[in-house]
Amino acid sequence: MKVSETGYTKDELLEIADKYLAEPARRWNFIEEKGDGMYVYDEEGNAYLDFFAGIAVSSAGNCNKKVAEAIANQSSEVIHASNYAYTLPMLLMAKKVCDTIGMEKIIFQNSGTEANEAMIKMARKYGVDNYGPERYHIVTAKNSFHGRTYGALSATGQPDNACQIGYKPMLPGFSYAEYNNLEDFKSKCTKNTIAIMVEPVQGEGGVYPATVEFLQGLRDFCDENDMLLLYDEVQTGWGRTGDIMAYMAYGVKPDMVSMAKAIGGGMPIGAMCTSAKLAKTFGAGAHGSTFAANPVCCAAALAEIDEILDNNLAANAKEVGEYFMKELTKLPFVKEIRGKGLLVGVEFTKDIAFEVKHKAVENKLLITAVRSNIIRMAPPLIATKEDCDRAIELLIKSVNEATA
Repeated sequence: MKVSETGYTKDELLEIADKYLAEPARRWNFIEEKGDGMYVYDEEGNAYLDFFAGIAVSSAGNCNKKVAEAIANQSSEVIHASNYAYTLPMLLMAKKVCDTIGMEKIIFQNSGTEANEAMIKMARKYGVDNYGPERYHIVTAKNSFHGRTYGALSATGQPDNACQIGYKPMLPGFSYAEYNNLEDFKSKCTKNTIAIMVEPVQGEGGVYPATVEFLQGLRDFCDENDMLLLYDEVQTGWGRTGDIMAYMAYGVKPDMVSMAKAIGGGMPIGAMCTSAKLAKTFGAGAHGSTFAANPVCCAAALAEIDEILDNNLAANAKEVGEYFMKELTKLPFVKEIRGKGLLVGVEFTKDIAFEVKHKAVENKLLITAVRSNIIRMAPPLIATKEDCDRAIELLIKSVNEATA
């Protein structure tokens, strides 16, 4: 649907937004009407170079044609089925995901935060079932981000951030340790700790990749102490960091891994994968969801994953990401460039990130800021070096305007 087809002007539609939407965040001052590859278009037809991908979602490109066809085809057959029924997209998606990443079982969810909730619930129930009622403690990383529902939010190691302020007390049973600090994680564990949960690359925390020594150390420590290792790959999974899953580059396999964002091609879907042994933790009635494994979402996800795999987009993310991070040193006021694949952060020497983000939108480039001095970019994985060159031109312009 286009603005011209609604009978309203853009200003009238923005007035509707002001009147009816309860907005927790500032939106861009345009109406997104179309997506195509590396670009999105507003109501006037202006093109915006997309280095945001709907928050690391549209990995195979905005409005990918094969994904759109899969949605259209499935929606004409079965749009919704109860969680008592099998559907073909669900079954084919389960096989595709598990076979591709070397896991045995999948539990579908509707989002990343739900996928993380499922991991937390399974870990705690496994601990209580096998070791007693006090074995539910989980250690996560400081500056982590695991979602906005209460369990996932309680696992998020940002007690002074707006995402937690006003919602306390958080759920008990979580402790936070310094990311990439193995000894600090060990010190936060007790006899009642059942799991350690981390992101292989902290996204919202400022784009900090884990070290091999850290993840291997966590794996060894968990094995030695009958604990589970959980990876939150909601943002890093499915090609984003240069491998199908980020943990594959480290060679350190988790007991459970969550995913969402990229797998749906823009449709709401999440999942967590684990072993056949651990999956038995969820017996009848222990967990469920009305809309999980929605057939339209699963059909879209199958098409999106095929596009990622068939076009080797993980390898493209690795190659183009390395080029992008090298070229980003041309920006003014750069303190550090961090990232893995096409999940890239720029830390500035000044607190200009939010102003740079807003200037970038004015210059028709979509990015985000995760700290007052850090911008983050996560473009579609189809990005080329030429796209990166153009993004850097617009970023230089935006930084200069933000600091003028």
